[in-house]
Amino acid sequence: MSGTVSLIWGDALMAYRLSEDHPLQPLRVKLTVDLIRELGLDAGVEVVEPRLATDAEIALCHSPRYVALVRLLSQGAPVDQGAAEAGFGSLDNPVAPGMHEACAAVVGASLVAAEAVHSGASLHAFTPAGGLHHAMRARASGFCVYNDVAVAVAWLRARGHRVAYVDVDVHHGDGTQALFYGDPDVLTISLHESGRYLFPGTGFPDETGVGAARGTSANLPLAPYTWDEPWLAAFEATVPPLLRAFRPTVLVTQDGCDTHALDPLAHLLGSTAIWPRVGRRFHELAHELCEGRWLATGGGGYAVREVVPRAWTLLFAEMVERPEAAASLIDSERYAPEAAAQERVWTLLERDLGSLARELETEISLARS
Repeated sequence: MSGTVSLIWGDALMAYRLSEDHPLQPLRVKLTVDLIRELGLDAGVEVVEPRLATDAEIALCHSPRYVALVRLLSQGAPVDQGAAEAGFGSLDNPVAPGMHEACAAVVGASLVAAEAVHSGASLHAFTPAGGLHHAMRARASGFCVYNDVAVAVAWLRARGHRVAYVDVDVHHGDGTQALFYGDPDVLTISLHESGRYLFPGTGFPDETGVGAARGTSANLPLAPYTWDEPWLAAFEATVPPLLRAFRPTVLVTQDGCDTHALDPLAHLLGSTAIWPRVGRRFHELAHELCEGRWLATGGGGYAVREVVPRAWTLLFAEMVERPEAAASLIDSERYAPEAAAQERVWTLLERDLGSLARELETEISLARS
């Protein structure tokens, strides 16, 4: 590979489809790549095919016994008690034929991105099929069988990197947090709708890591009806200062776009206008702190046609430094709630930022618009 940006894409990534009517549909990834190409944002970009991750690579974050179970289920084994205890057979995580190979391709795509950024073949890499952040070491959860982004983080960590992982999906990045909760060389930051109202029910300010890693997990829950202004204020209050304090050598971002008001699975009121700001900030911070090394994945996003392609194309436009080419994708309207709800959102944000500052023993300041 050559060039400064890699886009990881290939038809193999269309296979991760858990059922015909499942909310997580790989069509959204293809539509994103199609839109990137339609706008000419792929000019000068290296489009790289994914590969299948090996069992040993998947085992960087998942137990060999769990990987073996996924293989068996993929080949038609029945969902017994052990499989049910491992999260399978539910509406969220039904068993799909070939799901091991399908998800191994998603993991492989994130590893291809990690390899490119680590080697210097690319400064930045985007794998929109990635970001399956709920999968645990030995349990499927929240549409996720293998945690591709955590495997990429572990791979980078094994090569001496100090990794900062920032998750802006509307759902708490619980699986990735759990896998690195005791590692002082991995910082996990998650901004998400509060677990009081939304799956997976975790991600509160007192979840800060254990042992030597205390202080390397940061969670900011957001109230339902949070719209662009408080969301961006929360992002600016937490992400830049925490990254600067941690001093990472590589930035990994999970860029779920289910914060949008049209997303059917959550209660935030974001618009696509946040994505140029988010992409620009990640880009700036990667150059400021990590010599440019930035691996971005997709994540949640269930308004498959209406939102996902636009949001991720806006992010990618910032990665390739051509935001003007995607400006037409920004929503013309915003989705702010009524005045009483706005005040409640700001009040709860100030409270939870205060809690996070106390837990991390640092100062966090909120610029309220």
